[in-house]
Amino acid sequence: MDQIDHIEDRAELNELMAVRRDKLRDLMDQGIDPFGERFERTHTAQEIVERFAELEGEDTAIAGRIMSLRTHGKATFADLMDQTGRIQLYFRIDVLGEEMYGLLQKVDIGDILGITGKIFRTRRGEISVEVHTMKFLSKSLRPLPSKWYGLKDVDLRYRQRYVDLIVNPGVRQVFETRSKIIQCIRNFLIERGFIEVETPMLNVIAGGANARPFITHHNALDMDLYLRIAPELYLKRLLVGGFERVFELGKNFRNEGISTKHNPEYTSCELYAAYADADFMMQLTEEIFAYIAQEVAGSTKIVFQGQEIDLTPPWPRVPMLEAIKQYSGVDLTGMTAEQARQAAKEKGLEVEPNASYGSVVDEFFDTFVEPKLIQPTFITEHPVDVSPLAKRKKDNPNLTDRFEPFIVTWEMANGFTELNDPIDQEQRFRQQMAQREAGDTEAHMMDEDYIRALEYGMPPAGGLGLGIDRMVMLFTDSPSIRDVLLFPHMRPRSTD
Repeated sequence: MDQIDHIEDRAELNELMAVRRDKLRDLMDQGIDPFGERFERTHTAQEIVERFAELEGEDTAIAGRIMSLRTHGKATFADLMDQTGRIQLYFRIDVLGEEMYGLLQKVDIGDILGITGKIFRTRRGEISVEVHTMKFLSKSLRPLPSKWYGLKDVDLRYRQRYVDLIVNPGVRQVFETRSKIIQCIRNFLIERGFIEVETPMLNVIAGGANARPFITHHNALDMDLYLRIAPELYLKRLLVGGFERVFELGKNFRNEGISTKHNPEYTSCELYAAYADADFMMQLTEEIFAYIAQEVAGSTKIVFQGQEIDLTPPWPRVPMLEAIKQYSGVDLTGMTAEQARQAAKEKGLEVEPNASYGSVVDEFFDTFVEPKLIQPTFITEHPVDVSPLAKRKKDNPNLTDRFEPFIVTWEMANGFTELNDPIDQEQRFRQQMAQREAGDTEAHMMDEDYIRALEYGMPPAGGLGLGIDRMVMLFTDSPSIRDVLLFPHMRPRSTD
């Protein structure tokens, strides 16, 4: 027993926790293991409820967490919760005997028990299990905080997600939906001939996107490495190698700000198809969202934060410069970078003194257009200088064959006709390097091996990157990215 006392100084334990430790000691004194062992279940709570007509009167073995206890003389009712739902337990002294019934005094809300018994319906009509035996599988030493109910402390919910999942079943449903969405994406792509692959998380060069990377160090090789910001350049190397349809579902890492739409690590699905283009990928994007909506919601019309969103294809396609002209009244078409910067100044936008034309276009778009894009809309034809991996448009080499779908004002994906000209790609990389030297920490690095790969020949291709976290936010009606991440990044608190 001494080991129990030395886990924490007893004076530091609050009264409720001290009582639970006393119960733990009493159980051990009786030779009962409070932390149990393997338990063979025959049913879940949901199975008993759904199949009650055929299971009534049958024996069952179930396991889960005790969420409530109600004693009435020589009988006790409890709610047991497993992953599928809740079921009522009925303890009777004349069934269990005094010794086992007396063990109920050692049971606390939060304890995990293994139960055997008979399935029946109470006189009040509630489907229940009459308990014949019970086993302690895990003694809960810390009471569940009542303040969790009603979502009163959202910050604490994120920090202690394990408690959040126990007391808020709706939260668990969000993550079950997340799993279903990811499986839907896999099924959708595999059915269309895509092969799932894995590429390195640790990169010598942070490539595939304009973003600030995390840096780590490999001790054995004595070299710095970057956590990947995107798998794009590796996946396109596979197109060079002969794979024609590939995708990767996994984590990316960007050393940037945190917001309701951004987390330092996030999940994406990137896919590439040889002999395709941006039009092919836009159609695929529409189909993916519609497919998931049908699987998750049963309709291509969903509700997000009280507003109906119609995901039925086809979605409107609007060139970026036309959208800016429509919502800001400024036509940036054909302007030089200097002219664009002056136009921004006149509209009250703050841009860097040496901002490129594409950067100014992005600022106009973010300010005037993005907040207006509620229903699914493809924004197309982005400037070259902010799209270093996308193919130029044939009729306007200053723009690219690129698109971004927006829903509820959020960028949900990024795709384009892939640049497969190694000469143009090298020039774009050099322009990006010049931007890095001028202080742009998000500009692309030179990747000479990728240029070498393109020199062997990459087929014309279309590519797409889907933001899984935002997709889950959309389909679960979640306004913050932290609501769809099991363990979001939080600033440490001394009180944790």
